[in-house]
Amino acid sequence: MVMNPKQVFLSVLIFGVAGLLLFMYLQVWIEEQHTGWEPVNYLQPVPRIMTREKIQERITDQNPEFHITEEPKGKKENLLNSERPIRVLRKTSHSQGEDGALGKPTRPQTIKLSEKHEGTKTVFKKFSERKWPLDIRPLNKSLVKDNQWKETDVAQETRRSFLQEFCKKYGGVSRPQSHLFHMVSRIYVEDKHKILYCEVPKAGCSNWKRILMVLSGLASSAYNISHDAVHYGKHLKKLDSFDLKGIYSRLNTYTKAVFVRDPMERLVSAFRDKFEHPNSYYHPVFGKAIIKKYRPNACEEALNNGSGVKFKEFVHYLLDSHRPVGMDIHWEKVSKLCYPCLINYDFVGKFETLEEDANYFLQLVGAPKGLKFPNFKDRHSSDERTNAQVVRQYLKDLTRTERQLIYDFYYLDYLMFNYTTPFL
Repeated sequence: MVMNPKQVFLSVLIFGVAGLLLFMYLQVWIEEQHTGWEPVNYLQPVPRIMTREKIQERITDQNPEFHITEEPKGKKENLLNSERPIRVLRKTSHSQGEDGALGKPTRPQTIKLSEKHEGTKTVFKKFSERKWPLDIRPLNKSLVKDNQWKETDVAQETRRSFLQEFCKKYGGVSRPQSHLFHMVSRIYVEDKHKILYCEVPKAGCSNWKRILMVLSGLASSAYNISHDAVHYGKHLKKLDSFDLKGIYSRLNTYTKAVFVRDPMERLVSAFRDKFEHPNSYYHPVFGKAIIKKYRPNACEEALNNGSGVKFKEFVHYLLDSHRPVGMDIHWEKVSKLCYPCLINYDFVGKFETLEEDANYFLQLVGAPKGLKFPNFKDRHSSDERTNAQVVRQYLKDLTRTERQLIYDFYYLDYLMFNYTTPFL
C-alpha cells in the first residue's frame, strides 16, 4: 500500500511530536535524579535583603536544615523557618575551614551519603522517628563542693532556660531534616568524663581542645600542647565518627557544652587572625578572591598573593549573596555550627566569662582538682585581644547600612544567646 503525501506528512508530524515530548520528559527526569530536588520553579521570586523592621516581624530562614511543623493560624511566627523565606542573604556554597589538613571544604549538605554511611539510611529513618529534640536535663551538681560558684551557676541556669524557651517559642522543631552526621560534625567527644563539646571557632576552642586532650589522658598539661597539635593532630574524636547508636547514646547521656561569643567580636577576631597575619591558606583561597571582586584597580601583587584584605572588603564578601568563595567555620553562625535548637546543650558558656564558666564546667564533670582552664592567647600573643573597643575601631570604617546588615546576618545568634544589640 502506497501512502499519499498527506499521510506521510501526518505520520512524520505525529512521530516528531511524540519524540519531542519523550525528550522533554527524559530531560526533567535526569535533572531530578542529579539534583535530588523537585524541578526548579524559575518563576519563584528571588529573596531580597530585608529591612531591620521587616526582620523583626519575620526573621530570615537562618537554618534551612530545620524541619518545621506547620503552625496553626494565630500562633507566633517561626523564627527558624518560614513558609515564605526572606533571608538576609541567600545560601551559597558549602562551608570551608580548618579541620585537620588546612581548611579543606566540607561536603554540601544535600549530596548523597558517603559510602561509609550508606548502610545507615534505614537506621537513620528509624532514629529520626524517635523523640526529637532531646529533652533538656538538669545539671548534675553533685560533684561541685565549693560555694564560690553560686553566681556562675545562677548565670548558667538563666542561659539554659533562655535558650530552651527561645527554641520552644520560635523553633517549632519536630525532627531534624539535616543529615545527622553533618549536625554533629563539629562536636568533640571525651569519653572518660562523658563530655560533648561543640567547637565554635574564635570562642576559646583551641584551649578547650587542650583541656579535652588532658582529660582524655593524651597530655599532662594544657600549657605544653602546640597550636598545630591541637588543630591538626587528629588526637580527639568527633561525634560523627561513631555509628548511629553511639551518637544517640552519647547525646542522651553525656554532658553537652557549647561556648559562644558576641557575634560582632567573633567576626572581627576571625578577620584579624586570618587576614592581618601571614596565612598559607586564607590569603590564597579567600584573600585573592575577595580582592579580585571587591577592590577596584587592585595591583598585581595583591591579586597574586591575596594579602592585605581590608575589613570593609571582607564585610562585602560576607554580605554578598554571590560570594566568590564559600563560607568558613570561623565566621559561620553558631546556629549553623552547633544546632542549639536541635541539640539541647546542658551547658552554655560565654567567651565574655570564659574562665569562670569553663572552670565551673570542669567541676561539674569531675575533672581533676588541679586542672584549670588556660587563659593564654593561642596565637599572635602580642596583639591586643579583640574586645568591644577594638571592634568599634573596625566598625567605624563601615557605613551604617553595612553595620546593620552584619547585625542582621547574625541576628539569630544575637537572639538565641541573649546578646545585647550592638551600637550601630
